[in-house]
Amino acid sequence: MNSFLFLAAVSALALSAADWRDQGVLYLDHSPKAVMHPVPIRAVKIGEGFWYERRKVNVERSMPTMYDLLEANGVMDNFRRVSGRKEGPLHGPVYTDSDIYKWIEAAAFSLQSAPNADLQGRIDRAIDEIVAAQDKNGYINTHWSLDRAKDRFTQMERGHELYCLGHMLQAAIAYYRATGNTRLLDAGQKFVNYLVADFGPDKRPLLTGHPELELALAELYRTNGDKHALELAGYLLSGVETQRLNLKVSQTNYMFSGVPFTSRTRLIGHAVRAMYAASGATDYYLETGDAAYFKTLNTLWDDLVRHKLYITGGVGSRSSGEAFGEAWELPNSQAYTESCAAIGNMMWNFRMLTATGEAKYTDMMERALYNGINSGMSLTGTLYCYRNPLAWSGLDPNDKIRNPWYDTTCCPPNLERTLSSLPGYFYATGKDGLWVHFYHDSELDWHLEDGTPLHVTQQTKYPWQGSVQMTVSPAAEKNFALRVRIPGWSTSTKVLVNGAAVTGAKTGEYLAIQRMWKPGDRVTLEFDTRPTLIAANPLVTEDAGKVAVQRGPLIYCLEQPDQQAPVADVLLAKVSAPFAEEQKPDLLGGIVMLTHTGAAYRKPLESEPLYEPVGLSRGHTTKPVELRFIPYYAWSNREPGAMAVWVPAPL
Repeated sequence: MNSFLFLAAVSALALSAADWRDQGVLYLDHSPKAVMHPVPIRAVKIGEGFWYERRKVNVERSMPTMYDLLEANGVMDNFRRVSGRKEGPLHGPVYTDSDIYKWIEAAAFSLQSAPNADLQGRIDRAIDEIVAAQDKNGYINTHWSLDRAKDRFTQMERGHELYCLGHMLQAAIAYYRATGNTRLLDAGQKFVNYLVADFGPDKRPLLTGHPELELALAELYRTNGDKHALELAGYLLSGVETQRLNLKVSQTNYMFSGVPFTSRTRLIGHAVRAMYAASGATDYYLETGDAAYFKTLNTLWDDLVRHKLYITGGVGSRSSGEAFGEAWELPNSQAYTESCAAIGNMMWNFRMLTATGEAKYTDMMERALYNGINSGMSLTGTLYCYRNPLAWSGLDPNDKIRNPWYDTTCCPPNLERTLSSLPGYFYATGKDGLWVHFYHDSELDWHLEDGTPLHVTQQTKYPWQGSVQMTVSPAAEKNFALRVRIPGWSTSTKVLVNGAAVTGAKTGEYLAIQRMWKPGDRVTLEFDTRPTLIAANPLVTEDAGKVAVQRGPLIYCLEQPDQQAPVADVLLAKVSAPFAEEQKPDLLGGIVMLTHTGAAYRKPLESEPLYEPVGLSRGHTTKPVELRFIPYYAWSNREPGAMAVWVPAPL
């Protein structure tokens, strides 16, 4: 079908005239295939609780120190070098420009929650340096300037020119939505205009070796109505230039680019590129309604959840190429599971949610957010995980999983922008009411789509407790649907409105409560957060004979500081026995610790032979121990030591 069939119905004037303060993380108010419209970040105030401290540390420590590190490592000097403001060498890998763009986006999202003169001043200074380095034709990339200018767009498979532009546009849009300032946005638009004029069918070929620009172009179109930006995204996703550029893209190629998106049937190659490509393709579907894209997206999503997803929401099994493995190839200690890939997983599922309204996508977002993303930043906010394995030997004290800086520093600002934008993921409006995606002490001040002002508060200690008290207050009595998500992990859920039971709640679905709502109406949700043992598909051979522990949305792990025996030597005994739960307000920022009956080999495994005949089983020489589990996200915040998510158990 014609990919632009729906575009005629969308008024570019309406898009460009929209109030910048009312645009969400995704601005979908005019997107033909969006069944919901995310509320702006500023509409939601996060109260005390789980995410409050993480976001506070993000603003007070993570973003300021990361900006200082970007400066200290020459990232901003790269722009000064191009503009002639400073002499010196080029710093960092080919994609280094994107790191300051992600940082600007993170800081801009934060400004949408609350003013911050320090962060805004840093943004403005950075934008001044960036814009000064832009060519007259609109091109901007510090790696491919000066002596490398002659090589622009000659190494598109790995040059990251369009990847950096994509992050520049996202930063510019976030800052525009925070302040109304268009200086960086104007610079990004100028670059896009240059691409539209010089590249495309019957012009110079163009390819995104690392997908990112596609989703940024879709958001640019939503922001200012530039139809050419969306057309350019479609051109890039089409993969039409593979032949013209004489690219040989095999099924094992680590680039998730260069072939038509709609020809893909499984997730292969570089995990972050795959997630960003899928995000951009979902954005394209939301604007065009192209059914071929939606079919492909569903095929790839099924491949992810059936074959290639870690229990933490992390993706990407192999360090080689930072890539997906084969189906059921999910190693633990060797798991690459880059922080950026888990973030990409959340980004893609957010878009699929807006296109379908299906809670399975919100469940996936929550799994990634609370576990595989949250683990990426230390509790201090200044140390970061590039990869997030599910087991750690702790044998080498010099092998640190958390570090303050990486030469490839994509993950730290990516984590920061996720935490900064978090309020924008909590709620969305639809044509008949309000969607509630996430639970946390919070306040929503917004309106229904007919303009009726609406105030919603949540009181909860989620995820530590499963009780959520919501107060729903439209400005006047109003009949609408309140859709509350029943998490897939809650095997039994109670829902009450003003004390009266509501039927129809189904695990892993949204419950639509349609009624005449009055100011002060109370909704009570009671989720089942009892710890659950999880077993993997037997085809995941590394997890055979093992279990993982989940409590609410949180995956738990064993970490050496809490154990009575080496992590490698323990087993979980009596799988039918219940867990004991204990509040630990002074441990790891405040957690619920789980304890369970376990056993440990009397003779350390490291002292036993590598191989021995069956019958001399070490399993007969065990002693009872208590196993203590902490949330996975909190590991490696104390002294170095072993860690394991999957624990041997008699199944």
